[in-house]
Amino acid sequence: MTSRLLGAAAALGLAGAAGGILVAGLAMPLVSGAGLAARNATSMFTELPPPPSEDRLPEMTRILDRNGEQIAQFYYQNRRSVPLDRVAPVMRQAIVAIEDSRFYEHGGLDVKGTLRALIANTRAGGIRQGGSSITQQLVKNIMVTQAETARERALARVRSIQRKIDELRYALALEKKYTKDEILERYLNIAYFGAGAFGVQAAAQRFFGVDAADLTLPQATTLAGAVRTPYDTDPSIGAGQRARLLARRNLVIGRMAELHVIGPETARTARAAPLGLRMRAEPGGCQASAYPFFCVYVQQEVLTDPAFGRTRAERERRLQRGGLTLWTTVDPVAQRAAERAIAARVDPRDNQTAAETMIEPGTGFIRAMTVSKRYGRNRHNRSIGPRTTYNLAADQAHGGGLGLQAGSTFKAFTLATALSQGMRFGDGFQIPGAFVPGSGYRDCSGKAVNDPTTTIYNAGGEGGGGPYTLEMGTWNSVNIFFMTLEREVGLCNVVETAKALGIRRADGEPLHEVPTFTLGVNEMDPTTVAAAFAAFAARGRYCRPMAITAVVAKDGTRTEMSPDCVTALEPEVADAVNHVLEGVFARGTMRGQSIGRPQAGKTGTNNGYTSAWFAGYTPTLAGAVSIGDIRGSYRHPLTGVTIGGRYYGAVQGASLPGPIWVDSMRRALRGTPVYDFVPPDPARFGGGFTPGLKEALEKQREKEKRKREAERERHDGGGRTGEGGVANGDEEPTGGAGGTMARDSHPAESRETPPAAAPARRGRPVHRAQQHPT
Repeated sequence: MTSRLLGAAAALGLAGAAGGILVAGLAMPLVSGAGLAARNATSMFTELPPPPSEDRLPEMTRILDRNGEQIAQFYYQNRRSVPLDRVAPVMRQAIVAIEDSRFYEHGGLDVKGTLRALIANTRAGGIRQGGSSITQQLVKNIMVTQAETARERALARVRSIQRKIDELRYALALEKKYTKDEILERYLNIAYFGAGAFGVQAAAQRFFGVDAADLTLPQATTLAGAVRTPYDTDPSIGAGQRARLLARRNLVIGRMAELHVIGPETARTARAAPLGLRMRAEPGGCQASAYPFFCVYVQQEVLTDPAFGRTRAERERRLQRGGLTLWTTVDPVAQRAAERAIAARVDPRDNQTAAETMIEPGTGFIRAMTVSKRYGRNRHNRSIGPRTTYNLAADQAHGGGLGLQAGSTFKAFTLATALSQGMRFGDGFQIPGAFVPGSGYRDCSGKAVNDPTTTIYNAGGEGGGGPYTLEMGTWNSVNIFFMTLEREVGLCNVVETAKALGIRRADGEPLHEVPTFTLGVNEMDPTTVAAAFAAFAARGRYCRPMAITAVVAKDGTRTEMSPDCVTALEPEVADAVNHVLEGVFARGTMRGQSIGRPQAGKTGTNNGYTSAWFAGYTPTLAGAVSIGDIRGSYRHPLTGVTIGGRYYGAVQGASLPGPIWVDSMRRALRGTPVYDFVPPDPARFGGGFTPGLKEALEKQREKEKRKREAERERHDGGGRTGEGGVANGDEEPTGGAGGTMARDSHPAESRETPPAAAPARRGRPVHRAQQHPT
């Protein structure tokens, strides 16, 4: 008899502490004598240890958009704990019936139930009924869940009489601490049901797409049948496992009928029903997110913020196991607008890759973040293809790459520095047709950083110099004008202005403080640039880009996150910057493109067309768009390329990034109130003097007069004038003094690129009907 019980216990997998004790009790007299065994057993179960410590169960972390809709989830175990009253009564009945039918009668040790299970399983030649009580199974699950390594988990599952004895003692301690319903609730939330589902709520969703509260009899018995051997009955693996799951379900139904929990007719109907699985994947991580690049940004925020843990390992653990709910800033309307604007012009299969970030001025809230490629790995793990795992809209710290040179968008920082030092809109210089930065440049350490070996030209080398005002030089993005202006106001002062507006290199290295700083030689990312320009819109208030607005802990505690903002510019200086950058649309490199409301911005086209940018803003939203070749911008410039099915002789800031910005902003702001920028102080910034400007303008007016007269003569003679334009729709501005006001360019670094945008504050409402250009 002893050998048969030992064999039955082995077949049961030593699945009951009581069974283990029973077998031990039968074996002990053969070794030590019945008296010693009795004394040991008495002390073993009267002197109980404290209940096992219950760390919080690993719970799924959810990421929500600004409206509370889930956009991503992270988990170590797919689990969402629920109270017992949110579990269907039939589910509670089914699990008790098959696993521990005397659960509400015993005190944690069910000798009668264990003997019954041993006998039933011995007759069946396999496991048909559980030998461990539900409380004992809870103890085992706690031990396994608390294990951190594979070795610890293996030790928690090891089959030994000593472990079963310890398990039983802990079970008796739990019975003293909790009510039966509290034990059942804990068990249903910790148990593994197969197919990656931990806990009854996750299992109900995974198997049937319903909540645990709504499980039917066939569904509940299916889940109850899966608990005993979740890997053998995992329906996601194959037909064999589904057949075994069906058999287990019918076994549970039979047991419920045997216990008179359900009637015979109900049991027959339930057995006849198909499994009815509606397997719903619960993928974790950013690849499954609707907004994967924004998701990566949020993930990196958590992993680098000490508020989520002292070490990266602690933060990773909290993200995967903490059951957090992260409310974020992303706006579905703005996100869709950015995605559609890019998708309409850049194909994921193109090597040229576009990225855009939108930021709310005055808060730093990231409202949209997208890349033209899909998120994930390419087939055969190729580096080039329609997918990427780099968040090209962000810096390296947030999953991005090395960035792209920002080009002439950096001229906005030189403009802001000049205005803060007292220059007026009409102040300016006579500039030459070529410029050598051989003297007058010092970095912030005081070191001379002149470069007498470099010669700077305007766009395409065209133009022979002439007088330019601060406004005219900005509208037409004149390189030599800004090199001269930077020397006048001080290179270090321009660098400090940029830093105050949040400008940091994408690779995290110190900014390159060189004479061509104003021409945007530093590699940037759209998020940083958008945040800097948003500060202009916010009247000089810079806010660090922000993705998370609130964190709700597993216990419901909510922690609000506040914007991190500082005053980077005087409000009046920012107003003056806005006034000048509005002219980029009216009279400069973006002339002819509009979103139908007050707008300001700066194009950026790098030297050699290695990359192109546009950074712009309204009083309520800022955005930056970059485009470059993912294979390497220097080796693969944006010349003679086909992007999105359209051929470009050369991609400029106004020919592709600019239209993407216009389209995305128009859609993102549709139906929202229209605000104007605060006008600049004319007493402080109006007027000014530029040597030679008056004479140059008179010559230009005379030249234009002669041109009009000649055109009239040709028209009277029946001639016809053809329409002109810049390739790929990037309009080239005209009207500079001496005819030299050209779009930006510079030697070997960059020609135009957008600076970092910053958060903006709303200005005056405009009392007019909003226009929506098509």
